[in-house]
Amino acid sequence: MAATGPCNAPDVVDVVALGESMVTFLPSRPGRLADVPSFDRAIGGAESNVACVLAAAGHSARWVSRVGADGFGDHLVEAIGSYGVDVTSVRRDPARPTGIYFRTAGDRATDAHEVAYYRAGSAASAMSADNVDLDTVRACRLLHLSGITAALSDDCLGLLRELTVRPRADGGPLVSFDVNHRPGLWRDPAGPHVLLELARGADLVFVGEDEAREVWALEGPDAVRAALPEPGILVVKQGDGGATVFDRTDVTFVPALRVDVVAAVGAGDAFAAGFLSATLRGLPVRDRLRHGHLMAAAALTVPGDLATPPSRDHADRLAALDDRTWETLRLGPGWTDQDVRRAPEEVRTP
Repeated sequence: MAATGPCNAPDVVDVVALGESMVTFLPSRPGRLADVPSFDRAIGGAESNVACVLAAAGHSARWVSRVGADGFGDHLVEAIGSYGVDVTSVRRDPARPTGIYFRTAGDRATDAHEVAYYRAGSAASAMSADNVDLDTVRACRLLHLSGITAALSDDCLGLLRELTVRPRADGGPLVSFDVNHRPGLWRDPAGPHVLLELARGADLVFVGEDEAREVWALEGPDAVRAALPEPGILVVKQGDGGATVFDRTDVTFVPALRVDVVAAVGAGDAFAAGFLSATLRGLPVRDRLRHGHLMAAAALTVPGDLATPPSRDHADRLAALDDRTWETLRLGPGWTDQDVRRAPEEVRTP
């Protein structure tokens, strides 16, 4: 049998997602954290959410992180692995705990929403370029990162700088970066500058229009592009209005779908996963945006961060709709389970 390379060479996967995941406690009923009597356990983490959706959509995905040597760490590894994500590169830290957080049932974008994080000194915050296997991280077609990791510690920031530095070696993965600004995590007033620096080092960047306004005082997609000319692909998410993509030669806008929203959490991660899935498949930019909107619609119509995505055939049929039908489509709870043999224009909810 011919040699296939070093026995310890990491397997190359479609996507590696690096970042902290936490055990999430969701309230059993609406109300203030002070009033909620009990919580249901779930998982939460921007990067692992993307990995889970991509794995459920048929891609090979690896999550790289650190968790505590505790029951919550066991739960995260098992739960994320159950989506088909490779979790063999997750390291256990006996000296630091797994992060957890509690949140209320509302939209995290509203003032009424409460989140209580218990992640300071977590195992994931100890990630660094020295204790993460960079060969394994880079053994992929696409590496997905976010600004959340950069805010966790100086070591985490150093790791992200290592992974986004230019120029990169030929043959390395496409680097995707979701700005994911979390004001409560940043203690350093240089946070906005750091996020801009990291975004400029990426090949593909996701940022919300409102996020760019808050972090960088940039108004509108064109201003964001002017501040970020380096990425080959820049995706500016415009909420329920739609999203705009800038590539090297063109600008493409696709309106968002009309959705009967159950909960707004997880939609941004799902959008990124849909866009990245279509990117890995080599689909046109318009269809990448449509797949992003479809995955976001799946997340918006369930109560938690993660939703079962539509089948690939189902999503492809909806993404291929003519513009008028796309703009009149309305999706509600359960739409991903509808029979894909039905005509796309029938996949609607009242």
